[in-house]
Amino acid sequence: MTSKPQETLSANAAEKALDIEYGGRQRQMPGWIGQFVYWLGAAYVIFHLVVLNVHPIDPWVFRTFHVSVGSVIGFAIYAGRRADSDRIPWYDWLMMAASVAILAYIAINLDDLLFRSGVLPTMGDLVVGASGTFMVLELTRRAAGEALPILAGVFIVYAFVGPWMPGVLHHNGISADVFFSYIYSMQGIHGITTDVSATYIILFIAFASFLNTSKAGEFFNDLSIALVGWARGGPAKVAVVSGILFGTISGSAVGNVVASGMITIPMMRRVGYDRSTAAAIEATSSTGGQITPPIMGAGAFIMAEILGIPYTDIAIAAIIPTLLFYIACYVHCDLHARKNDLQGIPRGELPTILSVMKRGHLLLPIVLLIVLLLNGYSVFRAGSVGIIAAVVASWLSSKADRMGPRAVLDTFALSAREAVQLMAICACAGIIVGVIALTGIGGRFSNMVLAIAGESRLLALVFAMLIALVLGMGMPTTAAYAVAASVVAPGLAQMGVAPLTAHLFIFYYAVISAITPPVALASFAAAGMANADPWKTSFIALKLGLATFIVPFMFFYGPELLFRGDWLHILGVFASASFGVFVLASSTEGWYAGMRIGWPARALLFVAALCLIAPELISSLIGLGAAVLVYAYQRLAARRAVA
Repeated sequence: MTSKPQETLSANAAEKALDIEYGGRQRQMPGWIGQFVYWLGAAYVIFHLVVLNVHPIDPWVFRTFHVSVGSVIGFAIYAGRRADSDRIPWYDWLMMAASVAILAYIAINLDDLLFRSGVLPTMGDLVVGASGTFMVLELTRRAAGEALPILAGVFIVYAFVGPWMPGVLHHNGISADVFFSYIYSMQGIHGITTDVSATYIILFIAFASFLNTSKAGEFFNDLSIALVGWARGGPAKVAVVSGILFGTISGSAVGNVVASGMITIPMMRRVGYDRSTAAAIEATSSTGGQITPPIMGAGAFIMAEILGIPYTDIAIAAIIPTLLFYIACYVHCDLHARKNDLQGIPRGELPTILSVMKRGHLLLPIVLLIVLLLNGYSVFRAGSVGIIAAVVASWLSSKADRMGPRAVLDTFALSAREAVQLMAICACAGIIVGVIALTGIGGRFSNMVLAIAGESRLLALVFAMLIALVLGMGMPTTAAYAVAASVVAPGLAQMGVAPLTAHLFIFYYAVISAITPPVALASFAAAGMANADPWKTSFIALKLGLATFIVPFMFFYGPELLFRGDWLHILGVFASASFGVFVLASSTEGWYAGMRIGWPARALLFVAALCLIAPELISSLIGLGAAVLVYAYQRLAARRAVA
């Protein structure tokens, strides 16, 4: 692609954006320490792939290896203080050694631990459990910020002060040895969240890394530019399309912002988008990547484990809600461009679709992954084959892009560095999940929600939405979903909400918390890259993603949106909902029937949109009638103005 000189984003802006989500500062380690971390990281990922595909080992030992060796890498690469950003202090070496000692302790005492953990713990169990829990909290603080460790700390304190708590918070109390031996077991830190991290998450982080190394990410960006870069407001539409495509290889909203925003934000600025709008469009489209099949955010893998259903069922159920999300984003971009007379990039400066598709072989890994999953292969086998396919696809590219043995090792090492942050998040979330199970607070909280909501499932869903949004404002999506699902999902299930619907509902709100003020991580990251006002960016992103706040209620009342029911009914509900999000975008943008509209018409369109989105024939017809009425009024007003 050739282009005129344009505004660029500095590496410092990208680093600043990443710091917003990750909260940590990675050390630059030359010399033998850097080589040690490099080879340990590569071996770490390869070991996981071998265990998943060739030689399974005991689950507790495997998960402990995942956390302990991951902690060694984490304490080496994440500095606890800015003053330690260029060296590893003695206390980090101590925690690295302690991590290895904990792994050895559990592997040696495995048989005895299986019987006495959380019941008849020894002094050694107490020391190991307390030390391991502290190191998980510290590593999470370094890698993912302070919010999640603080919340986990509150739960830990609650486990000990429960006998003095009132009402629903009261429990009989837990001794320190029982608590820490339980939390640092397969019921807590090494429980379901770490299981997902050690299996699905690390596998697909490696898959995404190999796709990027094979230049698939660049291919998706170029394909998006070729497809819609020329259209009205083209760069904004590029951001939307790249969000869909890039979402298949990245489950991080901020990661998507950094990866694609480096290209799309300067392009949007060039054709006339103001800084805040450009940042908001990138933030919103990037956030949708976490709900985009076939590879959704890490929370979706936790969901599959909790529900005990194939991951493919979740990915299929997410297709229509994802389409509605991106239809709304695309329409907003188009209407904004119409309203402000923003053009696309001249075709002569864009690559042609034909030239881009010469690299179409880079789609092979994703296509193969989808085919294998739909044909019943395990996620582990499909993901591993996808990694091999990414290497093979690179061999079909130019000589400079082919992956040799060193590039493969580099990618494994990079995968380990990227996996450590999610490992820490999942292990820390395991603390909270363990406390909820040990104290029984989850069941009592669910009963409290039921008592407040009464017989109203709508009110219970509103509670669930608020809890997921509030949790997601201060912590990564994966942890927010895991905690909210532990606390809220059982209550929704008691009210008759289908388990998949309840968990997807919670997951969606945990995801879109990334663009929800007052703490909108994806919006703040994009604003930092565009040098825009964070608050203005957040509220514009909220407007762009408004349809997504309604979609979860839609698939509760209309399970057809989750591919439940006959195809004709599914298509009808999808068509009505699609038109509904178009009308909703027209209402919020103030542009309909080719002209600006006043507030009365916008209010009527908003009501019409809600009626169309509701998956019921009568309401859809009412919404359609209202939309047609506003259209007719606008056209009549235009003719009178001309006359």
